[in-house]
Amino acid sequence: MSAAQQAPEQAPDAVAPEPLRVAHLDADAFYVSIELRRRPELRGLPVIVAGSGPRAVVTTASYEARRYGVGSAMPASRARRLCPQAVVLAPDFPVYRAASKEVMDIVRAHVERVEVVGLDEAYLDVDGLLSPRAAMRRLVAEIRSRTQLTCSVGLGPNKLVAKVASDAEKPSGFLVLTRQQACARFAAAPPSLVPGIGPKTAARLAALGLTSLGALAAAPQQLLVERFGANLGRELRRRARFEHDGRVGAPHKVASESRERTFDTDVSDRGELEARLVTMATELCQSLARRGRAGRTIAIKVRLDDWTTVTRARSLAAPTSEAALVRAVALELLREYAPARPVRLLGVRVAGLQLGGAPAGPGQEPEGAHAAAGEAGETRADQLALPV
Repeated sequence: MSAAQQAPEQAPDAVAPEPLRVAHLDADAFYVSIELRRRPELRGLPVIVAGSGPRAVVTTASYEARRYGVGSAMPASRARRLCPQAVVLAPDFPVYRAASKEVMDIVRAHVERVEVVGLDEAYLDVDGLLSPRAAMRRLVAEIRSRTQLTCSVGLGPNKLVAKVASDAEKPSGFLVLTRQQACARFAAAPPSLVPGIGPKTAARLAALGLTSLGALAAAPQQLLVERFGANLGRELRRRARFEHDGRVGAPHKVASESRERTFDTDVSDRGELEARLVTMATELCQSLARRGRAGRTIAIKVRLDDWTTVTRARSLAAPTSEAALVRAVALELLREYAPARPVRLLGVRVAGLQLGGAPAGPGQEPEGAHAAAGEAGETRADQLALPV
């Protein structure tokens, strides 16, 4: 049975559509658009925002560059080969953050409940507005008038429908969908269209013959539970049916924070590795202190020149954000691992975060055995990103 034939099974028969409750606003090619605002002579040209190092990746690209196959997270070297005539600009994140604040201040002036999920996107609670469509059109018009930036908007009964709708007709898209309409419109789309279904899960679904959202939505729940476990199996089917219960502005638990660097050339010198790790640990602890956060688990991440990736972690008796302690534990983990090959990437992470934790003293001894990094994370039922 084709995905199109399966689509009607995704929604109940003849039910009244849910009211529009959520809007997802996403700035179009945000970093590039800010650069074009500063350099209007580049409008209409293929523009790429990326670092200059040999291992730099594309931060974003103009729609003219995307026609050549250039995309975010692509190695910058490959982007230059695909579009050699592109103008390549170095990212300027302080400017991007200032522009983001400018946009979000306008958003908050129009809508009371806003959940910002990145510099360039946010969910808006439009439940109770007399005319959500008109309100969103006024909002995007004001953003464009005051900032010269365009945004795409998706409107729907929940965050999942709104998010997918806002991506569907970029740039300057404006799409309103009920859940049933989303099921029908995207029935033939791959499961990876839905936030939270990553490449590995999509490959496992494809092995079961589930290569479209329509097929996944119609799949027997027991099959998915057997293959993916009770929680993930049920959630995958719900996502394919565009069912989602998350509230706009629901508290988001940050499980960890990290800093990592991919080196332009592989590093073998132990002293240089330790110096880089100390710098990253210091930056990380400064960020944690600004946010009033502390964590019990300190971890390092090491990727070797052959792409072997290793993590090492240790838990403390009490949460900390003290740089001296985090640096000491991270260095000890690195020395114990003692990379046998040149290092491509190095990182440090503090996990198990909580607010207001009293910093552990420098003399406080770590306790517990090494653990795999990532064990401190926690998944909420209402989040859009799945642990897949």
